[in-house]
Amino acid sequence: ETTGMTNREEAEIQISELDLLSSMFPYEEELVVTDQLAVAELKHYVESECAEMPSSKVQFMLNVKPEVSNAAMVEFTMACALPLKYPSVPPEITVRSSLLSRSQQIHLNSDLKMYLMQNCSGEPCMLSAREWVKDHAAAYVDKELSSSSVTTSNAMQSEGITFTRLWIYSHHIYNKQKRKNIIDWAKELALSGFCMPGKPGVVCVEGLQSSCEEFWSRVRRLTWKRILIRHREDISLEGGGDAEIQKQRKFSSLEEKCFDAHGARGNHMDLGQLYHFLEEKECADIFQMYFGVEGH
Repeated sequence: ETTGMTNREEAEIQISELDLLSSMFPYEEELVVTDQLAVAELKHYVESECAEMPSSKVQFMLNVKPEVSNAAMVEFTMACALPLKYPSVPPEITVRSSLLSRSQQIHLNSDLKMYLMQNCSGEPCMLSAREWVKDHAAAYVDKELSSSSVTTSNAMQSEGITFTRLWIYSHHIYNKQKRKNIIDWAKELALSGFCMPGKPGVVCVEGLQSSCEEFWSRVRRLTWKRILIRHREDISLEGGGDAEIQKQRKFSSLEEKCFDAHGARGNHMDLGQLYHFLEEKECADIFQMYFGVEGH
């Protein structure tokens, strides 16, 4: 396992990527850096040993004219922000265009986000994101206009949907706000599972694939010493009805589980108790993936 990049390395990559973009798109109508101060702060951070971590994200606009067959030129604007941990985490990009309805815009942005999540962790990806928008954005303008929502939902039904279970490992989870977020977000996204705070921290969420991915993208944006998906299960459901989703669940809701090791002041969890809990839920094999040992 790599421990990941240092903040300075990430900052250096951001600066060199911005330099590259500026040289490729020298004109205002192609690239506008909306916050020059943030860029200056980032450069200072890289150049000076004792500089503080920057307080704000670098933000810029990329304007893209996709290749469309009809003569009318459509322009799409990519409003981009680079989180301080980028490229270890994906960039935040919102695509807008006067030609997109609200639902088309939501659809386009969620597909772009999925593309970034799958293709852009650890590598600078602004150019490939721009390429993706150039190649795909125009298609969203016509989407949904022709088909009524009824046919779309029927098509969804026959394709089936995916039920996902994510097993997330964190170096530790103590922070009350994070613990509250985990429970609130799971509830909002209709996910079940459990969260074991302490050291190590274990979170399991299960439910619709898109909801699990949204949950993961929110959780990983919080600041962690170390957090990763240790294991992932994807199960295709033929019918995709609610009953079938409920049938796949191994947990009824998302609750916090404290398996307290006696006298450890609640910091170190009793892994034996975790093992028995997973065994009850028919997930004992997961224990080995987390801790590399047979349970007892």
